[in-house]
Amino acid sequence: MEFTEIIGYVGALLVGLVLGLIGGGGSILTVPILVYFLGLSPVIATGYSLFVVGSTALVGTLKNIKQNRIDFRTAIVFAIPSIITIFSVRSIVIPNLPEVIFTIGNFKFTNSLFIMLLFAVIMILAGWSMIKSKEVKSDNEVKTFHKTHYFAIGTQAIGIGVLAGLVGAGGGFLIVPALVLLVKLPIKKAISTSLFIISIQSLIGFLGDIKTLDIDWPFLLTFTFISIFGIFIGLALSKKISAIRLKKGFGYFTIITAFYIIFKELF
Repeated sequence: MEFTEIIGYVGALLVGLVLGLIGGGGSILTVPILVYFLGLSPVIATGYSLFVVGSTALVGTLKNIKQNRIDFRTAIVFAIPSIITIFSVRSIVIPNLPEVIFTIGNFKFTNSLFIMLLFAVIMILAGWSMIKSKEVKSDNEVKTFHKTHYFAIGTQAIGIGVLAGLVGAGGGFLIVPALVLLVKLPIKKAISTSLFIISIQSLIGFLGDIKTLDIDWPFLLTFTFISIFGIFIGLALSKKISAIRLKKGFGYFTIITAFYIIFKELF
């Protein structure tokens, strides 16, 4: 096993660790790790990322179901358009992306470059969201689901489904604010509901890749297992470490990594 492969598997542990510590963000590490350390193409890496993200989110979801932290009605309203969108993107759009999208002189804008640059933009948005996040006090007030929000939720879900399908990230940093602002869910319930949505949309989105990608199951399952193991470590450490400070620090790290991706891909 080469040194870069070892770093890649350590990265898998880090993905789960971050998810366990701050409840999100680990998924945006998956694609860079798979591409730069394990040598996968961006198209394959985004597909694998969906499986890793979906599986790790499912572990957290099972725990939250037992603790009755999930708003299933809201999750279904959000998940249905998101699932349809992400499955369509992975099964129809991605396989039919041209190898070279356009050419300017000697510069070729390839589908791989498009995916990585889009991913870098998503990382910058996610990082900024983490940096600006504030500690939110627990809110046990029962909120009312307004039917007028169906359209807004559906529209947001479609947008997140497109991004998740293209870059292989769960989109939790977008889903949680939508659930808090539109549905008025308490923050803790929004995070748990988001995790449920991410697990469903990511795993079903991955189904769109099964017929189009040559999947290395032993590698993918090993990477996922290590990531899940990291979650349990992160959950244990989260009781002793301030999540808000970690989130801000990870936000800065995410933005720096995003600019590194842009520099590496363009120069």
